[in-house]
Amino acid sequence: MTKKLGVAILGCGNIAEPYAETLATYPEIELIGMADLDVTRAEALAAKFGCRAYPSIEAMLADEAVALVVNLTIHHAHAATTTLCLEAGKHVHCEKPLALTYEEARAVVELARQKGLRLGCSPFTYMGEAQQTAWKIIREGKLGQIRVAFAEVNWGRIESWHPAPGPFYQVGALFDVAVYPLTMLTTFFGPARQVWAYGKVVHPDRVTREGIPFHIDTPDFVVALIELENGPLVRLTSDFYVSRHSSKQDGIEFHGDLGTLYLQSWHDFNVAVEVAEFGQPLQPVALLKPGYQGKRKVEWGRAVRDMAQALAEDRPHRATGEQAAHVVEILNAVTQSIETSQPVAVRSSFTPPAPMEWALP
Repeated sequence: MTKKLGVAILGCGNIAEPYAETLATYPEIELIGMADLDVTRAEALAAKFGCRAYPSIEAMLADEAVALVVNLTIHHAHAATTTLCLEAGKHVHCEKPLALTYEEARAVVELARQKGLRLGCSPFTYMGEAQQTAWKIIREGKLGQIRVAFAEVNWGRIESWHPAPGPFYQVGALFDVAVYPLTMLTTFFGPARQVWAYGKVVHPDRVTREGIPFHIDTPDFVVALIELENGPLVRLTSDFYVSRHSSKQDGIEFHGDLGTLYLQSWHDFNVAVEVAEFGQPLQPVALLKPGYQGKRKVEWGRAVRDMAQALAEDRPHRATGEQAAHVVEILNAVTQSIETSQPVAVRSSFTPPAPMEWALP
């Protein structure tokens, strides 16, 4: 039997339990422990999964049994904490975004390369059953040349469900959730080359669930036009105001010379994929395999498992730091375009990931 890969989670906030639930079930992975600035949070989560709570990040990084760290710290800490893990000789899968600036993202990617370590990053939702089905239809040319795509990211009001909304509003919907369709679109069509964007704070004064008022300055509504090198012109809408549950503006539409494909969600795995010939009504198509049935709607550990398998098989993993850094450059370009009201070029590139094995012919 192949030796299991020792994995630890850094950052025990809202998303850590969904990750741990899936990581603990994989035969390739041993979930060894948790670390958090708030040790009591690490202890509570570790107790649920029968693993170790480290007293500090340093203690976790000193544990030779830990080969890979799943970095679930807040957005602003991703670059610094990923750097610490790589410096300690650990492979890393980081939550999105990889960094807040392209310069930081490239530095992290280069460090991993120098160290001979694997660096992965969310989003990985293009690995879902619905998303892989849509990609296969696109690859097979059933839509003809795709010239236009509409991506809708209406993620609601974070304070309505999250106990600590502040960090989300500091980075804004662009960095927190627009990364999902951007990663999917660049997976399907390759790198972006130019953006033009507009952003605004539409709801500046908010109240937490505890009744505490707070003010936001980062745009909570962004619209961007993104030119992809090998694909469509993308109109991306991203906001922290409109709820996806009470809007029909959701998912991604792909419009080609021969027809249209609608992917109901860029996030959830078991959702509708609909296709139509040009000018005809959309009709559902069967997914390539039964959609993920987990209560979370997303198999949060799927990219970490892929990295563990890639290490064992000596092949590239799919959710790479290079692509994540490119997405960060797109985000920075969107921000610059909002500030200057001018188009901004995107220059970096990456090797797109392979489809899942079960999505190949």
